[in-house]
Amino acid sequence: MDERHPRFFGRTAIVGVGFSDFTRESGNGVLALAVEACRNAIEDAGLSPQQVDGITSFQFQDDSVPTQAVATALGFSKSNYLLDTALGGQAPCYLVMQAAMAVEAGLADHVLVFRALNGRSGNRVGTAKSGGPATGFRYPIGLSAYLQVIALWARRFMVETGATPEDLAAVPLAQRKYAALNERAMVRKALTIDDYMSKPFIAEPFRAADCTTEVDGACAVLVTSLDRARDLQQAPAVIQSARYVAGFGSGLDMADALLWPDGSKNYTHLLRDDLWGAAGIGPAEVDMAQLYDCFSSSVLFALEGLGLADRGGSGAFIRSGETLPGGKLPTNTNGGLLCEGYLHGMNTVAEAVLQLQQRCGVRTIPDTETCVVTSGALQDGSAMILTRDR
Repeated sequence: MDERHPRFFGRTAIVGVGFSDFTRESGNGVLALAVEACRNAIEDAGLSPQQVDGITSFQFQDDSVPTQAVATALGFSKSNYLLDTALGGQAPCYLVMQAAMAVEAGLADHVLVFRALNGRSGNRVGTAKSGGPATGFRYPIGLSAYLQVIALWARRFMVETGATPEDLAAVPLAQRKYAALNERAMVRKALTIDDYMSKPFIAEPFRAADCTTEVDGACAVLVTSLDRARDLQQAPAVIQSARYVAGFGSGLDMADALLWPDGSKNYTHLLRDDLWGAAGIGPAEVDMAQLYDCFSSSVLFALEGLGLADRGGSGAFIRSGETLPGGKLPTNTNGGLLCEGYLHGMNTVAEAVLQLQQRCGVRTIPDTETCVVTSGALQDGSAMILTRDR
């Protein structure tokens, strides 16, 4: 076997999915939210907490709770694998990959991956933050929040590819149509191009509809071996390929993004070949995409970076209806983070699993066999290819 083709590909799966309620003010501590989502994922898989022996999670600027505390609150008999990371939106696919490696290595049998935070009523990542070694240099030029940094990348993308405001608008316009069918979505109101254009810029080229919806809540999935998954309550979503990559200039401060050599491309173009190659398929062979969308431009970056749309053609691809039901590539079928709520992309992974299990009610895309999922927006990120069990 090729050493670049890990053994867990095709041998591990996601099987259980759980949520807490999504609200703008939960009135609960983050531990309670985490436990609710994790317990629901365990029950969804048809297991008891005593059968689960691993948890992985992530937090950003101390906005969540340790995995050990969640294991204790759930009543685990023992924990064989606990992993806490200081990451943001690049984490969900990456931590599913870590959980799958732990399962394949025999370190644990069933591993939860969760994200929990009071992201609206508590620590709001979208607001201006101090900290980091470059703070004193960022503030004088106005870079005090991630919105502003990612807006610079979006403008560079538009300059380099010829993308228009209508191309950017196509992302939330399409995703609102899915959100209208999703009872969990925080933003479900229909959106027209006139509505979109009538709103002022928040950080050019972003208007309100281009920006993620902050939320209080939690989401969890359960990872296990494919053999075990086949005996559980839900159909396995098989992990066929997974990759993480960090390009040059990441890890110190949000202004690291300014070190990136080409702001019109993100990490997806760096991991594309390895991701598809390990799965043994190409972009044309995938049925669905669940793409990280902290801002609308992230969807355009990923469509082009992964080869799902031509360079400079992602906006036209969406505007033509190809990401809607009946199109070539239904995309962000829960409304995305823009509409359902910003759990740093954990719910993006959950939506992929639920669609492959054909459990999304009226918004289920029939006969979906293969889904590509991404986590992250800028220099570093992760991605997976999930399939139905064949």
